[in-house]
Amino acid sequence: MRILSFLLMLLITAAPLRAATLPDAARFSVAIESGDLARAREWLDAGLDPDFEGKLIGTGVMIGAWEGNVPMMELFVARGADINKTNAFGEQALLHAAWKGKLAAVRWLVERGARLNRQGKEWAALHYAAFAGHEEVVRYLLERGADIDALSTNGSTPLMMAAREGKHAVAKALLTAGARRDIVNERGDDALRWAMRYNNLQIAQEIAGSEKFAVAAAAPVASWNVPVRSQPVPDRAELLLAQAHKMEAVGRRDDALKLYRAALVAIRQAEAVAKKAAGPVRAVTGMVISARRDKVAAQTATLSYATPAAGVEKPAVGAGATANRASAASADSVVDDLFRRAREFEAAGRRKEALQTYRQAAAALRSPGPSSSPSPSPSASASPQYSPIHP
Repeated sequence: MRILSFLLMLLITAAPLRAATLPDAARFSVAIESGDLARAREWLDAGLDPDFEGKLIGTGVMIGAWEGNVPMMELFVARGADINKTNAFGEQALLHAAWKGKLAAVRWLVERGARLNRQGKEWAALHYAAFAGHEEVVRYLLERGADIDALSTNGSTPLMMAAREGKHAVAKALLTAGARRDIVNERGDDALRWAMRYNNLQIAQEIAGSEKFAVAAAAPVASWNVPVRSQPVPDRAELLLAQAHKMEAVGRRDDALKLYRAALVAIRQAEAVAKKAAGPVRAVTGMVISARRDKVAAQTATLSYATPAAGVEKPAVGAGATANRASAASADSVVDDLFRRAREFEAAGRRKEALQTYRQAAAALRSPGPSSSPSPSPSASASPQYSPIHP
């Protein structure tokens, strides 16, 4: 009886001990993002759900795809992970690998059953690869049967992604493969409109053809609306945010606070440099069209520009531009307010609230502009590495 009682007590105490070895979402993310296979295997052996989700990116398979870590994906799939599981933002592992341009991970996932196409209007891997400009990934996905005209949640196509972001090689590959030029999304935009709005004129000409492009280029600049573009987070800020995330995950709040502060300052400095380098808008002063009657298809159209020194005024911008500037100013005000409040919380010793507010400020700074997604992750994520699209 004594032996039996001892065994029962051992079982009772072992259960909570075993549970205590399993990670929370933050610890899980840090370990998997850093490629700690031994720790991942230990957690799985201890009973961790193979589809357990960490912070922001998602499951072990998703994080492995994001990092291009094929052995990590192999481990989780071998333990029963769902290769097509979606995270809170509706994303799957294949989308993450495509966004980061991890061709080997993309191949591995597709060869093991990752779905290239999705039901209804959903972001697909081809959207993500096109937006990020990963030509090799785009070509591979097309070869394997990806829907070239897949519609996102707001009805945008991969070609529209490439046109918006100025990814010329990707746009050309999509057009050569037969991408439709005439699809209009829920906002009333098509690929040509986005290419013109973001001044990606070479792509616009390939989408429209010389004759239609000539008409488009002659239209007032304001007719295309004012572009709203996300700014890439500088490498130094990425590193600082990643370190802050890890410090916070292990409970080192003071170190995390310092790193968040430094990262936000680096982002602000990069924004100031980008604005200064952007220079004035060039005004279109004319167009040179060359053509021969016997070779109509060989027609070309070239725009000529004025410089500020030539005394040409910038084209008038309508109320839409004013609204966009007002919106941008409002967003800056929100970020500044969050930054100020975070410093106040920190000064008052309220570290938990300070960390939370710094994360909100970082998310606002990294926001990619108007989102068609229901969430701000492709939305505005405070993750040091997560940078979704969804324009």
